[in-house]
Amino acid sequence: MATFDLQAVQSALREFQIDGWLLYDFRGINPLARNVLQLPAGAMGSRRWAYGIPAHGEPLKLVHRIEDSALDHVPGQRTIYLRWQEFEAGIASFCQGKKTIAMEYSPGGGNPYISRVDAGTIELVRSFGVDVVSSGNLIQLFEATWSDAQWQQHLQAAVVTHSAYDVAWKLIADKARSGSCVSEKEVEQAIMDHFHAHGLTTYHPPIVARNEHSGSPHYETGTGSDTLIREGDFVLIDLWAKLDQPGSVYSDLTRVGYVGQSVPQKFVDVFQIVAAARDRGIETVRQAFAVGRPIQGAEVDDAVRQVIEQAGYGKYFAHRTGHNIGQEVHGNGAHIDNLETREDRLLLRRTCFSIEPGIYLDDFGVRLEVDVYIDGDGQVQVTGGMLQSEVIPVLSDY
Repeated sequence: MATFDLQAVQSALREFQIDGWLLYDFRGINPLARNVLQLPAGAMGSRRWAYGIPAHGEPLKLVHRIEDSALDHVPGQRTIYLRWQEFEAGIASFCQGKKTIAMEYSPGGGNPYISRVDAGTIELVRSFGVDVVSSGNLIQLFEATWSDAQWQQHLQAAVVTHSAYDVAWKLIADKARSGSCVSEKEVEQAIMDHFHAHGLTTYHPPIVARNEHSGSPHYETGTGSDTLIREGDFVLIDLWAKLDQPGSVYSDLTRVGYVGQSVPQKFVDVFQIVAAARDRGIETVRQAFAVGRPIQGAEVDDAVRQVIEQAGYGKYFAHRTGHNIGQEVHGNGAHIDNLETREDRLLLRRTCFSIEPGIYLDDFGVRLEVDVYIDGDGQVQVTGGMLQSEVIPVLSDY
């Protein structure tokens, strides 16, 4: 959110039936709290601070004497402490009369994306007779939801990320038809040039992976003779970018192609399994929102993974199904994950996430990635062009 909105936070606390939210930081260990409060960039500080937001009433600002202006930009009653005993007394005062307090905490450490407050501070808060609950869904509301403008920025970026595949496949096809080859790095650079020409930026270049390289989920596009793409090669391209504008959000897509007129059956067979898993994930989300049923990221991961496991390839799907997308390509909202972490956060309206199942074998890998946005009305939108329905036969289509 552009500015801290106390009324919206308190409304969310009441919606989730939580008595208060205690935002706490020490030297930047809790970037989620800093983001929610819109702390100025570079305002690190060297002393502990806490900001207690009750479901009703005035917030508490607890700051150290030598950094007593640390929270001046947000509303509330300021309490200045010097001694550690005074700090603990301030926390106790906020907890008084409350049963539940939300903090950046995940029971059992099941979701490290949320676990930002140290165990000792959690113990301190609990010692005042309150139940500490996870702020995971609160964080989503104020860190992961998109404005209407961001949704439009995403759609604009998706037009360019989608068209980047035409640039990449045509370059590969032209080189192959000439009897030559093109390196993974050259394709990567062509994509980056396309982004820059259309006003997009990205934190990292795309993945361009031929043959066995595509079997490594986080392959780094390399150099050398084994990176030269020729006729008869299988190619995976994973790319992500956003408009070079303040507040813009990412588009993140992955597709696969074969440098030939027709695609060998072994690639087709694996592709069809991955595509069915992708489609199951999208449909699982759609069905839940169509009937107004709350759904966690973990449930979608389970549904997608089941398709691949039933096809006998479960051990070759070695990562979560997807991630939240925001101003960072891996955002702070709910991920589509019940493998690497226990993702019990709900999928919320106005949030976006990827669905990107994969099967990774020794000689090639297939990953298909789309972006899914749940709009303010609960409608599930898939962006980035038409769903890929077959391995692209590059020399036939381009």
